[in-house]
Amino acid sequence: MEEGYATEIMATVSQLGSRERNDHLKARIGIDRMGHRVRPGLYALGSPTRSSPVLVTANYSLSFDALRSALPGRNAWILALDTKGINVWCAAGKGTFGTEELLKAVQATDLASKVDGRTLILPQLGAPGVSAHQVRKGCDFKVEYGPVRAEDLPAYLDTGECTEEMRTVRFKLKDRLVLAPVEVRNYRWLMVLMILAAVFVPFYGPLVLALTLGGIFLFPALLPRIPGKDLSLRGMVLGGLLVTPFALYQLLFWSGGFVIAAVAAEYMLMIAWLGYIGLNFTGSTTFTSRTGVRREIFAYIPWIAGMALLGGALSVVTLALYAGWL
Repeated sequence: MEEGYATEIMATVSQLGSRERNDHLKARIGIDRMGHRVRPGLYALGSPTRSSPVLVTANYSLSFDALRSALPGRNAWILALDTKGINVWCAAGKGTFGTEELLKAVQATDLASKVDGRTLILPQLGAPGVSAHQVRKGCDFKVEYGPVRAEDLPAYLDTGECTEEMRTVRFKLKDRLVLAPVEVRNYRWLMVLMILAAVFVPFYGPLVLALTLGGIFLFPALLPRIPGKDLSLRGMVLGGLLVTPFALYQLLFWSGGFVIAAVAAEYMLMIAWLGYIGLNFTGSTTFTSRTGVRREIFAYIPWIAGMALLGGALSVVTLALYAGWL
């Protein structure tokens, strides 16, 4: 991938092919995380004229593809900022989808000489990183914020108005579960270790099931229904709830001193695990803020780390009791 903004106008189409779908699949399962990007610069979608709208997005390939695929049969200019392959919302928080980068892109592509209009249409989720009046001052382009989702762009471009529905951030079941495959890849080696533990220590089998389903799938699926304000706390609550039926089963049908230690270890590990999943999820939803994420990190990491260490120590005790070493 070439670095820097392209000086020439690049052509693009709204129809996505097998190459793009393959790229999206790799992104969804966490392969080559920082490699899903397009060349930053100015793109011609269809056959735009000097009066065609200018739409701004990130050079993260999924963001770029979502924008162009939502505009079949349309003619428009697409200005892709160099966000280092990060999506619009995250890049706005990190500063790469920001005022300085937008001004840099306008200058690097010599946009003013290619269009008659002086309006840049930005995605609403990019607003935290962009100061509209500074952009106007720096390049004489006016900033307008379009809909949250690219699918609403055709109606917005036709009417010039953003309805309340278009400005509403939705985080439905599909949006939450689409994140799960990445977590499967991120924690695949941990799951392998837990499955091996289940083979050699049978009473850990239910814990493996709870870790897999609870941490990776049930937390995002049940997120709106879990009590608690902070996502980390919600994860801890879910962890405690999930491990309880398995703990009761073990206490009722197993005997020996190792069972008490095993149950205590499971509670500690499960609560820490789901708490961490919840903390990690703060970067996946627009319902959190940068200050909120920072607060959760400092508030919950000590507890999560402490419970994980205690749970690990209890697991060693459990194995020792199970093997008859204690």
